Amino acid sequence: MLSLELLGTQGCHLCDDAEQVLVSCLDLSQVHIEVVDIAESDALMLVYATRIPVLRHLASNSDLEWPFQAHQVQRFIAHLES
Repeated sequence: MLSLELLGTQGCHLCDDAEQVLVSCLDLSQVHIEVVDIAESDALMLVYATRIPVLRHLASNSDLEWPFQAHQVQRFIAHLES
């Protein structure tokens, strides 16, 4: 199963929009999405504070920055799986 992180923070309407895009275009039985609040980590805040929401794949150190649409998410995942 592919594991991804959605980096964001509470109260971020763009993060809520990004989560809806992911739910609408992914088979969540095949892809695990962990929602990570960057406000809980100084290191994540330094890197991502002005970039969220960001979809991140830790194993490959790849990320997809907002704004993204369903077809971009699917292309990102296809690249990870190849």
